[in-house]
Amino acid sequence: MQVLQISLLLIFPALAIAGALKDLTSYTIPNWISLALIVAFVPAALASGASLPQIGLCLATGFGALALGMGMFAAGWVGGGDGKLLAACALWMGWPAVLPFLLYTALAGGALTFAILALRSGWVAPMVVGGPPWVRRLGQPGGDLPYGVAIAAGALMAFPKALLAQGVLG
Repeated sequence: MQVLQISLLLIFPALAIAGALKDLTSYTIPNWISLALIVAFVPAALASGASLPQIGLCLATGFGALALGMGMFAAGWVGGGDGKLLAACALWMGWPAVLPFLLYTALAGGALTFAILALRSGWVAPMVVGGPPWVRRLGQPGGDLPYGVAIAAGALMAFPKALLAQGVLG
């Protein structure tokens, strides 16, 4: 049974990393990644032994994060895919693990911002001219920030604190 539980839990980091890589290389996070996270949550929660009230709290956490993501999208701070990925990851985190998840995501976002600013600086930009198209796009001044990378980093750092991971790994 534990092999099934761990296999289901591995879906989360795999999809979070896939979302980050897709956002990094194309500035898009396909809807299927967020949908797959939502769909995979149910069997993972049941296999981990989460109770119905715990699952309900995870759902409430996910909906709260969706509202937060929609607000950030409306303000122009993140893209729509970022908001959906944030909500899908928050669903897996549950309460109270969503708090470190949001903190780690904010810290990773700050680090990502500094890295992108360095990439776009006058002293690094000439080195990326011959790089792959996605690296050149990241290096363009005034370009967007692939915040899905920060969301995935925050999710991976906080995942050991998540309810589902605690039920299996704790």
